[in-house]
Amino acid sequence: MAQASQALLNAKFETDSYTQLDSFAARISSATATSSDVRLFVHDDLSKIERDWRAFELHADCTVFQTYDWLATWFKHIGARNGTAPVVVVGRDADGSILFLLPLAIENGVFARRLTWLGSALCDYNGPLLAANFSKRIDPVSFATVWHNVLRRLQSHPQLRYDLVCLEKMSELVGAQPNPFFSLRVAKNPSGAYRTQLAESWNSFYAKRSAATRRRDNTKLKRLAEHGDIQFVTASEPDDIVRTLHILMEQKSRSFARMGVANMFKRPGYREFYLDLAINRSSCGLAHASRLDVGSTAAAANLGLTFGGSYYHLLASYDDGKLSRFGPGVAHLHELFRYAIEHGIQSFDFTIGDERYKRDWCDAELPLYDHVKVTTWRGALAAMSLLPALRLKRWIKQTPILWSAFAKGRTLLGSLRRSRG
Repeated sequence: MAQASQALLNAKFETDSYTQLDSFAARISSATATSSDVRLFVHDDLSKIERDWRAFELHADCTVFQTYDWLATWFKHIGARNGTAPVVVVGRDADGSILFLLPLAIENGVFARRLTWLGSALCDYNGPLLAANFSKRIDPVSFATVWHNVLRRLQSHPQLRYDLVCLEKMSELVGAQPNPFFSLRVAKNPSGAYRTQLAESWNSFYAKRSAATRRRDNTKLKRLAEHGDIQFVTASEPDDIVRTLHILMEQKSRSFARMGVANMFKRPGYREFYLDLAINRSSCGLAHASRLDVGSTAAAANLGLTFGGSYYHLLASYDDGKLSRFGPGVAHLHELFRYAIEHGIQSFDFTIGDERYKRDWCDAELPLYDHVKVTTWRGALAAMSLLPALRLKRWIKQTPILWSAFAKGRTLLGSLRRSRG
């Protein structure tokens, strides 16, 4: 964005006096509003909305992936270098209080510019931040009107035009409230997510596992202890956090290679993103880096997130050497459950992904949904490849025999690549 245009947006989106884009912040009557209209404001500079965003997320319905620290850190290390333009839409009441915040972005693609969620690729859940009384104030029909005006006004500004709306990985609920974006047409995402409610103690929570499973876990734990003292370590000092994340990334990279999956840590900015998130003073309160040490070996490692009474199981790895036979990843997961329970956390969120172990523990499966809308011929060209790919991926992942065959073939291909490399 040109410097002059950037300055104009920064100055004018903060007030009601900007006439060209004031209709962009038009007052829209809500059929269920109790006292006032909704005013819309757009911010393309994250720092300008930081204070209000941080204050709002403390009591809003949202997930950790909509917090300012997560998305600002993502933009700093990944989004900015990819040319992503933040488009944060804030809906305010007449008294200035925030009713909702939409962390959106415009991304440049091969064929088209996409309006999407900010940080969408790395967010396991995408969606809005909603005030506690949002669903009482704005019904689905009214929100559809608000959303239509957001889209129309974005298109009216030369720097904010887009060709395709692509909103992925949305859940049906935002907190306890219906997701207002389900007033739009949505299709099921290829992947689901999983969550479990924790108990008051580890023993009562672990009792949900069968007696046979508990005996098997105990046998493996004893075999693991034969190789050294077992210690669950929460990394608290910056040097230890960095060391733990380096171990995690190295173990995870080897796992990606075995599975034939692209190594995310080789993508520009990804390693820096996770390290900054975990050690930066403003965001480190979200991150929990831990290891399961067996003697002098880091047998497993984890980066989790804590927010809003939930522990988000984000990245996990285990050593692929001789200790792997004794389930260090399972032992580490048990310690994470124990850690979360002891710290008063109510739910353990396994986030997106259909791994079997998640189903073994979860008591809630969370289907995710996508919304795609074409707005220009360029968007139509992009959708010609995007939509069939989403349908094919969804079909394969939801057909067990096909997904098993695909996973085995991917692993075989990864093995061949390693043998040649």
